Amino acid sequence: MINLDTLLRENIKSLSPYHSAREEHQASGYVYLDANENPFGRSLNRYPDPLQKKLKQALSRKHGVVADKIFTGNGSDEIIDLLIRAFVEPGKDNILVPEPTYGMYAVAGQIQGAEIRRVALNADFQPDADALLRQANPDSKLIFLCSPNNPTGNVYEEERMVEILKGFRGLVVVDEAYIDFARQESMARFLDRFPNLVVLRTLSKAAGLAGIRLGYAFADSSVVQVLTSIKYPYNVNKLTQRMALRRINKGRQLRKVVRLIREERGKMAEFLRRCRFVEKVYSSEANFLLVKVQEDPGELIAFMKNHGIIIRDRSNLELCERSVRITIGKPKENKQFMKLCNQYDQKFQSNG
Repeated sequence: MINLDTLLRENIKSLSPYHSAREEHQASGYVYLDANENPFGRSLNRYPDPLQKKLKQALSRKHGVVADKIFTGNGSDEIIDLLIRAFVEPGKDNILVPEPTYGMYAVAGQIQGAEIRRVALNADFQPDADALLRQANPDSKLIFLCSPNNPTGNVYEEERMVEILKGFRGLVVVDEAYIDFARQESMARFLDRFPNLVVLRTLSKAAGLAGIRLGYAFADSSVVQVLTSIKYPYNVNKLTQRMALRRINKGRQLRKVVRLIREERGKMAEFLRRCRFVEKVYSSEANFLLVKVQEDPGELIAFMKNHGIIIRDRSNLELCERSVRITIGKPKENKQFMKLCNQYDQKFQSNG
């Protein structure tokens, strides 16, 4: 067990958690007159399981992580927010964020009143373990590592993440939203070795269920207990739980989709490297590509939008000058995008 006394906020230590009616009684066969529910209706008139037991059991079987080390949330964003609210004292504590990366780590920290200590990735988009640990002090509570990283697409070297886990006294949160598209194994296999490790996963990417908002975390059981004590009583609704259970059991179908996206990613990268308006296509193990263009990316973005395709400007992020992020779509959509790239390439060549 991790010793949370030095990490938890004082008011969280003394918190008396709210216990919902369905947390106390869930068995079938009873007449429920305890939760002020409308008695008329089919299933959805009743509150969902607040502890998501069936869903956690299914995730446990899928990932080989015991159920009491799994927390489920309304997307990974809820879990990020809960971690910061549980461990970061407003106006006193700080979190460490290697950048460029997913923007919600810093946003959630700022909402909580945390100091955000930003540490630039190196030229290969890898976290500098020494630089990160030098920025840490006794008030540093969380480090966020996104691997594969958004928006760069690369995985962080396992040795670097292990070094950070060894050297940091707070929680190290490894966000693996895109891990299904990568060759690297999940860091979840280090849970028993490092009780300060938290691994985030989601059904939004490879599982194709961004609309149901289901994220989950693997962590030491003591951390899971803390998150459970401060979450909203019914944070994952019944429809989300139901849909998630269906999709988790369709492993063969999901693997087929992941293979197709990987193949399309390779084709897209190879094509873009031949385009004259492209300066560099960064290696990616996610479902997107970060692409650096020769000139202001605003012209490319506007050209694509005028022809019905939206891509993301990332040029305002550190180390991402003149870069756009392109999500891998369906084969037909990717062909449409590449056709427009050829048109833009001709325009770029004539202007040059």
